[in-house]
Amino acid sequence: MSKGFYTRLAVTNIRKNSKTYFPYILASSATVMMFYNLLYLLLSKDVNSMHDSSTLTAVLGLGSIVTGIFAFILLLYINSFLIKRRKKEFGLFNILGMEKKHIARIMLLETVMIGLLCIGLGLIAGVLFSKLALLLLLKILAMNASFGFEVPLRAVSITVILFGAIFLINLVYNVFQVHVSKPIELLKGGNVGEKEPQTKWLIALTGAAALGGGYFIALTVKSPLAALNLFFVAVILVIIGTYCLFTAGSIAVLKALRRNKRFYYRTNPFIAVSGMIYRMKQNAAGLASICILATMVIVMVSSTVSLYIGLEDSLRTNYIREISVSASNVTYDDIKQVDDAIAETVKIRGLSIHNPIRLLYASEAAVQDGNAFTGVRSAGFSSSGLSMLMFITAEEYHRIEGVSVELSEGEALVYIVKGKLPGETLDFGGYSLNIRGRLDKMETIEEFSPLKNSMLAQSYVIVTADEQDLNRARQALNEGEEWLPGFQYNYLFDTKADRKAQADLVSSLQYVMRDLSVHVFVEGREASKNEFISLYGVLFFLGLFLGALFILGTVLIIYYKQISEGYDDKERFAIMSKVGLSRGEIKKTIRFQVLSVFFLPLIMAVIHIAAAFPVICKLLTIFNMTNVPLYAICTALTILVFAVCYAMIYSLTARTYYRIVR
Repeated sequence: MSKGFYTRLAVTNIRKNSKTYFPYILASSATVMMFYNLLYLLLSKDVNSMHDSSTLTAVLGLGSIVTGIFAFILLLYINSFLIKRRKKEFGLFNILGMEKKHIARIMLLETVMIGLLCIGLGLIAGVLFSKLALLLLLKILAMNASFGFEVPLRAVSITVILFGAIFLINLVYNVFQVHVSKPIELLKGGNVGEKEPQTKWLIALTGAAALGGGYFIALTVKSPLAALNLFFVAVILVIIGTYCLFTAGSIAVLKALRRNKRFYYRTNPFIAVSGMIYRMKQNAAGLASICILATMVIVMVSSTVSLYIGLEDSLRTNYIREISVSASNVTYDDIKQVDDAIAETVKIRGLSIHNPIRLLYASEAAVQDGNAFTGVRSAGFSSSGLSMLMFITAEEYHRIEGVSVELSEGEALVYIVKGKLPGETLDFGGYSLNIRGRLDKMETIEEFSPLKNSMLAQSYVIVTADEQDLNRARQALNEGEEWLPGFQYNYLFDTKADRKAQADLVSSLQYVMRDLSVHVFVEGREASKNEFISLYGVLFFLGLFLGALFILGTVLIIYYKQISEGYDDKERFAIMSKVGLSRGEIKKTIRFQVLSVFFLPLIMAVIHIAAAFPVICKLLTIFNMTNVPLYAICTALTILVFAVCYAMIYSLTARTYYRIVR
């Protein structure tokens, strides 16, 4: 053969299959660009020089991993479609005398050309848009941009290695598919239809059970800690249930429709239902994938948008006062030192203290079983029954609430923040306290930040007669340990000063507290705002970024699904036309068939999101996001925007499908 024959043949093949290769090249290039941009941000000097760069790099690193995994799955999926469409072409080459090693050589050249083209275009676009991505991230983080331009060679090399490996795996898969197939099988490869699938009731019931289990977890989870532990279990169950129900349950529904003679024996349902039954195994997997991707997009975008918009609410939830000073293992002398240092520093700064909260308490983590509490040292850490106990004395209760109580030795008052406490006694690893009364409210405790954070678990406040009773209960929880950490002391207050004055006060307090003999931690609402912006901002950026990537994947899956079905249906509709079906009737039938399955994944995705709403709300409280109405609005708007985009995709793919089959 002449020099360059295989190269010319490979170029010709790509050009003749441009209808299927162009979206593949476009999608691969876009994926390369997005992956490189995330790596660029991860390795950028601007990002790594930021104050809270560790949070940014951790989130961006996770986003890079997710993008790489998704790119691998997506490009393998598209490649499987392409090789199916090309089998007839390779079979013809084989029949005409070309050996399979020569076909493999052509496939190698095609893969190298497409791979170099995709990686090259993707990297060029990535480099061109990298600064724009950085500017967008800095805009979200409310930070100033710096001049300069950089191309991290490490980001380029990682991108080339990853996508080079993906194209290599695709090549190996394609060569294997051709090698194990006989020429006659290759000739018919693109036209192999599905046999009518049987109704697999076991898979359908398994899917229903898995989906029901996932929904049950999402709807019944009580605490954020339990939600954190069970969320991924629920996600896996919903994914399994979705695939099983789309694969087996859809067939059962279609066959039920076929048995309904009044519905089935009409032109549109007859053609659409019969066609979907014969290809439902392949069709259902694509629909399930679209449903899962749609759910991921909506959940990710709505959650990150609500976190970013509700940043101020989250900040105020975590910092109920402008300034927060906390000390651990303190004595009464230590408390006086801390109070004096705060008063002196505030005075020097020319500020004043407003709305102060001062609280002295001892906290313990325990595992609850009814009215009995066991220390985590004995029971081991477990989210099941985990409780946070706050012990205060009757004297401290009188100081913070202004209510005088008389308690005898072995008696206690109980305030239930969250949970249930049956009976009239409390057992702490063998030491018992009689419940003298149950408090309906504790105003100071209700707005106390550390206790609000403990809402991840069950929470109780125990008021004892004195320190002696308090220490006995703690020692029993800690297996009689003689030495126990001292009390914790929190002093929260407002200054009503501007942002700069608050930040300067925090810095001054941190400097002054270093000279004390007590371990003191000072925080400020405004001083910590940048940290919140860094975390919520990068999550918002990543949510939009991955949302766009998943939408791209959804569009491609839908596009190739429609093309695949169009080629499968072309001959069938040609036969229908020959037996008297008009062009208008064919078009109406196509519309009925596409609509019948196209919007099913979106409907199922909305149902998934509705079921997941309670558990996601609890997960968001971990990020101090408690504004449920805001999240509901963001979710509704995200669904609306996604549905509009989905409808646009439908209008485009339906026309592509019709052009193929007519």
